[in-house]
Amino acid sequence: MRVISTGLWGGQHISMKVGTKSAAIEYDCATGVIKGPLLVDAAGNFELRGTHRMERGGPIRADESRAGQPATYTGAIEGNKMTLTLKLDDLEPETFTLEKGKEGELVKCK
Repeated sequence: MRVISTGLWGGQHISMKVGTKSAAIEYDCATGVIKGPLLVDAAGNFELRGTHRMERGGPIRADESRAGQPATYTGAIEGNKMTLTLKLDDLEPETFTLEKGKEGELVKCK
């Protein structure tokens, strides 16, 4: 087993900052956190648990939860490319392609 390479990974509508024990993900209108260890098998595949929190434009409401909901992050790494699929209980899975060392191309909610 190995770990996901630390640093910035980015792609269309996603930016992920990988640390030694966790990763912070920013989407156009959401954020996510993956808690470590960020292990990848010999074939480059991973299945990790974390949280996902939707965002919207405007101020945060007083009754809004900042905790997020449980999420499963699956994917594969080949060289400096990563395929990441976000799975939430109530939504269809969404897949992103990221590249190591690349800034994410985000269009933030306003």
